[in-house]
Amino acid sequence: MAMSMGSDDGEPMVEMNTTPLIDVMLVLLIMFIITIPIQTHAVKIDLPQNAPPTNSTIDPVKNKVAIDQAGTITWNGAPIDLLTLRQYLQQSLQLPVEPELQFQPNAATRYVVVDEVLAEIKRAGVTKLGFVGNEQYSSF
Repeated sequence: MAMSMGSDDGEPMVEMNTTPLIDVMLVLLIMFIITIPIQTHAVKIDLPQNAPPTNSTIDPVKNKVAIDQAGTITWNGAPIDLLTLRQYLQQSLQLPVEPELQFQPNAATRYVVVDEVLAEIKRAGVTKLGFVGNEQYSSF
């Protein structure tokens, strides 16, 4: 460390050069950062697996999604919810040839339910979609 002796008037002027001290402190800081092990805390959780239904309710040729007047969604005649519909659509799209999906809402069904089902069909990426029973809307 360098020290400067005072001026000509006889008073000693003592100033410490802090640049080497700062350099050493920075080097020590970098060494501590490098040598500290990375803290990786992992919590292992057994998540439930999404198992497909055991019985195959998916027809490889055509499937029919219908909505009755009360808003109940059915897949080939069996009542289902939106989550099951999403699973059935994914399974049908994994077949070698995509089956035709026929959609038949009742004329008295609330539009919100029909919109939710159509949104699920669109999100699934169905390309072969047909509307069944359009003649019931001719009286409106």
